[in-house]
Formats: sequence, structure tokens, C-alpha cells
Amino acid sequence: MSFAPKYLAVLIIGASRGLGYAIASEYIDRGALVVATVRGPARTALHDLQEVAGGRLEVEQVDINWPEQVRALGERLAGRRFDLLFVNAGVANRTGTTAADVTTEEFTRLMVTNALSPMRVVEDLGELVVPDGTIVIMSSGQGSIANNERGGFEIYRASKSALNQLMRSHAARHRDDGRTLLLMAPGWVRTDLGGPDALLAVDESIPRLVATVEAQRGRTGLQFLDYQGRTVAW
Repeated sequence: MSFAPKYLAVLIIGASRGLGYAIASEYIDRGALVVATVRGPARTALHDLQEVAGGRLEVEQVDINWPEQVRALGERLAGRRFDLLFVNAGVANRTGTTAADVTTEEFTRLMVTNALSPMRVVEDLGELVVPDGTIVIMSSGQGSIANNERGGFEIYRASKSALNQLMRSHAARHRDDGRTLLLMAPGWVRTDLGGPDALLAVDESIPRLVATVEAQRGRTGLQFLDYQGRTVAW
């Protein structure tokens, strides 16, 4: 199925598998030109997609936890402009789900990968986005402090809440910027990160999420939305 895309040129950070891969595939189906990244040199499903994308997918490599790699990616893409920057990269807990039992190393890993590094990407690559374009970071409904009534996944929740706070600070520092800024909650999706018991299949989340992102173009300021376009409480 083809669409008339609002975003003709799309840069997706973190697309080797799961939601990022699905986002890349969705934008290709919508007729966009996509540059999407993988973390390491190993072949991934994204490389397979590149072979059938009709020249509309470029694969770049970057580990967002290494600032010099993010800057190098910016240098490689210098002179190009994108309608959309979508920062999807993130991780879940390997060990420990509460502040009582998590190791300092694991806490640091989640905070750096899920909060600090995505914001460094926005700061370093944001100027590649056209003045009326959109910058999106994949957050989570679990990053909502107001909606946390059952606990669980404490460190992951905290990392996404920290991401949301940092993005609000970014928006405050750039309040005169005409770009659309979005934090997106994709729902609980069956991926390696979401696990097999998640409520949604990828194709139940991502097409709606992408449609929501496209519908917001031209709305300045920062919003925290779910995949159906509903506002998520901070």
C-alpha cells in the first residue's frame, strides 16, 4: 500500500530490529527516502530490507553511546536535510527491576542509553532537520509519572521519565524553534524488548504511530503522545 508522505526524507536512529525496523519499513511503504542506522557491523534485517527497497533505504552505523560516532554520522550527513529525525534506540533491563536490587552499572547503562544518548543525538543531529520538520524520540507510557500506579520496571520507567524531562528542557531552550517535537509511546508491543506477552503486535502499533507523527507536522512545541494520538500524562 502506498501513501503520499508528509516526510520525504527520514532519518531513523536505531532500526536494526523491532520497532525501529518497522518504522523504517513503514516509511519506505509510504514513499519516503530513509536513512536508518544500526549499532554494529553485523548484518541485520535492515540490510535485507535495503535490498528490496528500490534504492530508498540507506544504512548507516552508529552507537549512540559513543558521542564521537554520533558526531561522525553528522559529518557524513552534512549538507543533507531531513523532514523527520526519529530517535528510536533504547534498551530494557537485563538484571534488577527495582532501586533496591539494581547494580550501579545497570542503572547507568539504562540512563545513558535511554535518556542521555538520545538527547545527544537530538542536539548533534537536530540541525539536519528542515525548519518545519519534526523531531521524534521513542519514549514509553511507562515514562509517565502520573500513570505509575502499579510500579514494576522501576529503572526502565525512571530512564524514560528522565528522557521526557530532558526533552522538555530541550523544548524550553528552543521555544522559538518551528519544528514539531514529539515523545511517542508505542504501547506494549511484542518485540525483543517488549517480550512475548505484550498486548500489541508490531503491525497494530507502528502504522498508527507513524500516522500520528505525520498528523502532527506543523504543530510547534513538545507533545507526549501514544500511538493512537492520545496525550499521555507527564
